[in-house]
Amino acid sequence: MTDAPYDLWYWPSIQGRGEFARVFMAAAGIAWRDRARDSDAQALVEDMEAREKSSEFAPYAPPYLVDRESDFAIAQVAHILSWLTDRHDLGTGDRGLDLHLIQMQLTITDVVAEVHDTHHPIAGSLYYDDQKDAAAQAAKSFREERIPKYFDHFEAAYSKIDGPFVAGERWSHVDTSIFQLIEGLRYAFPNRMKSVESDYPHLVAVRDAVARIDGVAAYLASDKRLAFNEDGIFRHYEELDGK
Repeated sequence: MTDAPYDLWYWPSIQGRGEFARVFMAAAGIAWRDRARDSDAQALVEDMEAREKSSEFAPYAPPYLVDRESDFAIAQVAHILSWLTDRHDLGTGDRGLDLHLIQMQLTITDVVAEVHDTHHPIAGSLYYDDQKDAAAQAAKSFREERIPKYFDHFEAAYSKIDGPFVAGERWSHVDTSIFQLIEGLRYAFPNRMKSVESDYPHLVAVRDAVARIDGVAAYLASDKRLAFNEDGIFRHYEELDGK
């Protein structure tokens, strides 16, 4: 994508949090370059270090998106998606509704952090094998308590609108992020998801609707969509999925 207006910086071998931005940009037809995938992880480290030296508002961690024309960089998934929505006129036109969509996006950020903590409940610096007992406890609580709690909240929001999307006929960043969340949870907790999905028909419907967006369908079929793996946020460990 030599003519892409944006550079996305994220770790090159995983979907991770960067994938929430990729799916959104694919849906919107926004071109981007995956800079660390084009080179390597060291290039990401060096770019972050350079930005820390040159700006008081440097990203704390990836993912971050850079406007290639101005070199303006913005980090944090919810912030990236809100900024792109505004810049490309993808909002609803209703300021109150757009703010509530950002509120939902931030709640998705919360659940993604809890997903990470199922396999790294003690410290991100420790290997999974060094915290397996604690992970089993964290995963049990997440499966049995937290997934239903979050899904109840999201399902209630979707049930109030004649969808398929949370704001009606037009998709938003919340919808693309719900898609990625469900995909990730299906990979990490396939047994649990099979047992609960029938309770959340609106969420399954929006996942399917996002998958049918032309740009998303093309992205999912391309080699730019990496497979989930056990180095990312959504990891499948059979012992954490229950029966």
